[in-house]
Amino acid sequence: MNLVVNGDAESGPGGSAEPVGSVTGWVVAQGAPALVGYDVGGGYPTAADPGPARRGSRFFSGGNSPRTALVQNIALPTAGPTGRAAVDAGQVRYTLTAWLGGYAAQEDGARLSVEFRDIAGTPVALSVLGPVGAAERGARTGLLKRTASAAVPPGSRTARLLLVFTRSGGGTSNDGYADAVTLSLTTTGGRK
Repeated sequence: MNLVVNGDAESGPGGSAEPVGSVTGWVVAQGAPALVGYDVGGGYPTAADPGPARRGSRFFSGGNSPRTALVQNIALPTAGPTGRAAVDAGQVRYTLTAWLGGYAAQEDGARLSVEFRDIAGTPVALSVLGPVGAAERGARTGLLKRTASAAVPPGSRTARLLLVFTRSGGGTSNDGYADAVTLSLTTTGGRK
């Protein structure tokens, strides 16, 4: 089960390359993101470019800000096979996945991190995906899958996602892209 709300940019306003003021499920901490449709064209990723096989109709981009940041705070389950008792016994693993990319040979990029925090809100672990540079994409416009998996640190009660888009060069468009952001938990025995 994906714990991320709107990790695929499908909910809320958007659909063009125009920046939006809010993103369903996320707090816009900096800049002005855009939820761009795969049908927009004009150099943006299309359904024919590298990306998720089961993509929806749109993806996240950095809009027109030099740096755009989205935050989502997730409460970890309190009960069940991936609840607090299992976390504290070291029996829960997380998998963080995102499709990250950019435009052609530009180095604009997107980075996703998850920070696990204890009951007091103190960070206890951090995992970072991306950015995916132009060389990794073969200087092609598109998104590539990145994944991290490890044990959820005992004492963790929340997970803070931070999705950052950074414009590295000139121009007005921040061409860091992200889609299909997921955070899932499993027990060390494989149960969800």
